[in-house]
Amino acid sequence: MNDWLLPLLVSYGLPLVFLATLLSCLALPVPSSLVMLTAGAFSATGELSLLPTVLAAFTGAVIGDQIGYFIGSTGQSRLATYIDAHPKRAALLARAVGFLRRHGGPGVFFSRWLVSPLGPYVNFAAGAAALRWPRFALWGASGELVWVALYVGLGFAFSENLAAVAEFASDISGILAGLAVMLGSGLWLRHALHETRKQQG
Repeated sequence: MNDWLLPLLVSYGLPLVFLATLLSCLALPVPSSLVMLTAGAFSATGELSLLPTVLAAFTGAVIGDQIGYFIGSTGQSRLATYIDAHPKRAALLARAVGFLRRHGGPGVFFSRWLVSPLGPYVNFAAGAAALRWPRFALWGASGELVWVALYVGLGFAFSENLAAVAEFASDISGILAGLAVMLGSGLWLRHALHETRKQQG
């Protein structure tokens, strides 16, 4: 558990929860899951109220998703400058665009919570791929509700063992993100091979 997080939550409470989830949805290195876990634990001890905590995290995440979608759809040149500086991010964004063109809304939903480290890139990709905004917003908000409920709920339920829960959640999230990248790469390769065979045939 990061020692700096507790005093920040005591001082800033719900605005910090809101800001953490919003910024994390824009691919900024903010430990939003840890913030939600800790805020959930604070809710269990009465330092924060549970419902406002959930609403702050959910609202921040949804607004962050919308900003990411808008950047992907209207600021592609600036996004490209940001992404191209990091080859891994560029490859990840390219895979996300291809994945969304094939799978659409469900891909947005699962990127919110099952593989949350990939979520910001899916936001950019959804805008760049011109996924219809109402569809993106509905699938995204549904997934964010699961994400927020999961992490705030875990913090609330296991407030006395928060450090262990945070480490476990971080490990699982990283593993799932890696598997998702592998799966996306496999699907892209399969599609590319299929197109090559069609052209040769």
